Amino acid sequence: QVQLVESGGGLVQAGGSLRLSCAASGSIYSVSTMAWYRQAPGKQRELVASISTSSITTNYALSVKGRFTISRDNAKNTVYLQMNSLKPEDTAVYYCNAHAYVSSWYDYWGQGTQVTVSS
Repeated sequence: QVQLVESGGGLVQAGGSLRLSCAASGSIYSVSTMAWYRQAPGKQRELVASISTSSITTNYALSVKGRFTISRDNAKNTVYLQMNSLKPEDTAVYYCNAHAYVSSWYDYWGQGTQVTVSS
């Protein structure tokens, strides 16, 4: 099927930066929208950013707009999340999501990567 493998999480001080990567692999015919979500302890999973196939359209949560940048490399089926000016409230498990076509369109998820921002 499809595997999404995330990397780049870790511990950083407030004001610092991290870059997350997520590579999709498997029997993929096509990948459309890719996105990053996050889930903090005791909270619901929320959309952080999404990007269209052509990278023309991007959307950001208000809480990260101006600090985070989503991008993708279609040749590698990889999506990135550059996170700058990190705040303690950005601490969460970050999940990659890809809307991909194998035998039908389906949403696939990565296993998650922990981002911890210390104050």
